Amino acid sequence: MKSGTIWPAIAICLLSACGSSGSPDDTAAGTTLVTAIAARQGSLPRVIEAYGQATPAANGVATLSVQQPGQVVAIPAVAGTRVAAGVPVVVFAVAPSARSTYLQAEGAVKAAESQRATTAQLVTQQLATRDQLVQAEKVVTDARVALAALAKEGAGAATLTLRAPFAGIVSTLPVAPGDRTQPGQALATIARTGAMIVTVGVDPARRADLRVGAPVTLARLDGGADVAGHVQRVDAMLNPRTRQIDVDIAYPAGAILPGEAMRVAIETGRAEGWLVPHRAVVVDSDGKANVFQIAGGKAKAVPVTVDVARPDNDLVSGKLDARAPLIVDGAYQLGDGDAVRAQRGR
Repeated sequence: MKSGTIWPAIAICLLSACGSSGSPDDTAAGTTLVTAIAARQGSLPRVIEAYGQATPAANGVATLSVQQPGQVVAIPAVAGTRVAAGVPVVVFAVAPSARSTYLQAEGAVKAAESQRATTAQLVTQQLATRDQLVQAEKVVTDARVALAALAKEGAGAATLTLRAPFAGIVSTLPVAPGDRTQPGQALATIARTGAMIVTVGVDPARRADLRVGAPVTLARLDGGADVAGHVQRVDAMLNPRTRQIDVDIAYPAGAILPGEAMRVAIETGRAEGWLVPHRAVVVDSDGKANVFQIAGGKAKAVPVTVDVARPDNDLVSGKLDARAPLIVDGAYQLGDGDAVRAQRGR
């Protein structure tokens, strides 16, 4: 029988089952009302599901600090806000002791330069040797290097304004105005715009299925539109805390807020098979999956293997009959061989 004649045949069967009275109650006796659709083949992506949250990438964060002791004077920025490149974030006053060291270094440079000039004049008068002039020049060089190092570490100015090195988000501000800090202490961290990622842990057994560039669907746990991303990095070692492999997921800049909790589905390929509604798959107490098809007005159990499970549709493999309707609603009420009454489902 061709597939196009299935539903008329079912209708004839249902009418004949009613007997001479045609009473709906007679029809319902000993049967289960179900909805059914045509069995069809298709494909779905194979995915690895994992959970994580949006955080700055390790190479997308800058820490602002000063390699001198001092005091925080003001904080023009606010944690959690976006800033443009060059915007003031922290105003810092260098400690007087550090400034004193710098001024002493400046004096040492001037004294060394003066001594070299004197030595050079004495050489022309043959009152000093060339070796003495070389030594005087070395003293000048050493003094200048020391001064440059102090200047680079921030001791060259009484007050420093630390600015955002690039456009981004002020991730942390661990200090407050008036705080005295030690050399190198973090004063602020800036996360670069577009350098946010979602890091998730994946079972090591699935590492062979992961590849950089694989498409990813990110779903917010608090609700909202899904975001498309891709695998940016796959760790080559286990995370010592979670014993899983860390995977970084990149996504379009600004699509997800820092700190948002996400469920990710990493696509690892596509599976071919029978595409059936999720509610059509019945799992028994032994964990075995079945679907039911209609054959001769009765439910026929067909063992299947669920290759891809999703909330809407599953992809299964098994010996389904393409000509027999697939039972959707009512499947969980059935046993193999039960009489059924079918109506067309969606």
